[in-house]
Amino acid sequence: MKDLAKRALDTAVAQGATYGDVRVMDIRQRYLTTKNGRAAQVRESESLGLGVRVIADGAWGFASTDDLSSSGVDRAAAQAVAIARASALCKKQEALLAPEEKIIDRWVGPCRIDPFSVPVSACLDLMLKVDAELRAVQGVTLAEAAMDFRHIEQLFVSTLGSEILQTKTQTGAGFVATSFHESEIQRRSYPNSFGGQYQTKGYELVEELDLVGNARRIAEQAVALHQAEQCPSGVRDIILGSSQLGLQIHESIGHPIELDRVLGTEANFAGMSFLTVEKLNQLQYGSGIVNVVADATPAHGPGLGTFAYDDEGVPAQCTPIIKDGLFVGYLTSRETAAAVGQMRSSGAMRAEGWNRIPLIRMTNVSLLPGRGTLADLIADTEDAIYFETNRSWSIDDRRYNFQFGTEIAWEVKKGKIARMLKNPTYAGITTDFWNSCDFICGPQAWTLWGTPNCGKGQPMQTMGTGHGAAPARFRGVQVGVAYKD
Repeated sequence: MKDLAKRALDTAVAQGATYGDVRVMDIRQRYLTTKNGRAAQVRESESLGLGVRVIADGAWGFASTDDLSSSGVDRAAAQAVAIARASALCKKQEALLAPEEKIIDRWVGPCRIDPFSVPVSACLDLMLKVDAELRAVQGVTLAEAAMDFRHIEQLFVSTLGSEILQTKTQTGAGFVATSFHESEIQRRSYPNSFGGQYQTKGYELVEELDLVGNARRIAEQAVALHQAEQCPSGVRDIILGSSQLGLQIHESIGHPIELDRVLGTEANFAGMSFLTVEKLNQLQYGSGIVNVVADATPAHGPGLGTFAYDDEGVPAQCTPIIKDGLFVGYLTSRETAAAVGQMRSSGAMRAEGWNRIPLIRMTNVSLLPGRGTLADLIADTEDAIYFETNRSWSIDDRRYNFQFGTEIAWEVKKGKIARMLKNPTYAGITTDFWNSCDFICGPQAWTLWGTPNCGKGQPMQTMGTGHGAAPARFRGVQVGVAYKD
């Protein structure tokens, strides 16, 4: 890998590049699903290739290849320089990079049990036990389970002299119970919707989730939802469970702070952001108890946004985003940092694979914990609706107006959980919503959730992000019902 990367750099410089970096990536994936007592998907893939990013004539160029012969590497490097020169013909300004140091290092992410060492048959056996528990509950008509494993080895080299080798393992697992009754469909997911829980760790995550032990409870909830009352409409206090709050963070904080969106270079596909640069250090984003960081450092936890160095060779950092409610930080790159007065990138450039150019992406954008447990929060609440597990989301292209639906909700009355509610939704305006937050649970209720399917860029890049959250309460929020009887 090292020889290939250095050859690509040498060729790019010989062709006229004033800066260059190369990523060689070897990605292995195993994906398993079951459905109603049978294996549904069993697939494994591996992808190995090289991407070359250069500056020539003051503009960017990028090319990639899976032809790792000497001639294939040379062609990719030369093509990257040719693209940069073509781009320079219509550039608006020179591509200038914030300074960075030469780094030679190696990092291996946490992994106690290599998931690829666990036999496929053992994984399927566990998933089918979950399936059996789900379908043992009368009224469950569809039982689905999934496991997703990835092993990523990446070498980064640059004309600064950096050589960084990073190896990480990512694991995801979860299940869904769906109940069809007459014209109504209800579903419950565990431990989260859209694939379950994902983290940068090994098969030990599957063991920690206790999928079989939670299956019967989740299935019973899916069936019980048919008999539940519809969520009432009106302005109510609400409590968000930590997984739903993780998605709320992703959509209404994580995307708006990506500086390429703010500057308009991501507008075509994913929209822009209401967080224009004059709002930095001026906007009261949330109430005084709201503190958010973008933290890629391993010390933050095994999130999907955890690494030692980003794809520009910048060390992982903890960047304050909201401090005591005040908006104080963006996610930046070496090129965009100067736009907000930073002397250094926040280390947020990442690419899905060797054949994609790095973009500014969320790392682990997390709401820092407050105090107490969920039980303490419930006991402190006179009248509210408690929302759990995302079912749907909608937010405008500037990330300001939103509506979310969850799989299930409960009324909270006089400090106790009361009746179950179905088809619940809530809506709001981002800054109004976060300013209404008046209670955040403490560290014992905090979970670092993984979102494996964040899309951005053209061509599309699907990346994993992390979001730490503990249950929290918000005052005076518009609630309603997604599907009327």
